[in-house]
Amino acid sequence: MKLDQFLKWKGWVSTGGEAKQRIQMGEVEVNGSVETRRGRRLSPGDRVVLDDEESVVGDENATGP
Repeated sequence: MKLDQFLKWKGWVSTGGEAKQRIQMGEVEVNGSVETRRGRRLSPGDRVVLDDEESVVGDENATGP
């Protein structure tokens, strides 16, 4: 799944445009690094963080600290 699709799937953003904007503004981290590519392919185990919310790809129950 692509990063922008993941943000929408999690309900962290409401539209693809919002996902694109937030990613390009450097508000999203993947595995501890800022990610600015909305088409970044995520793999199981990747950790995605936005607004202090964390989710592990492939683990729908993960919520963050």
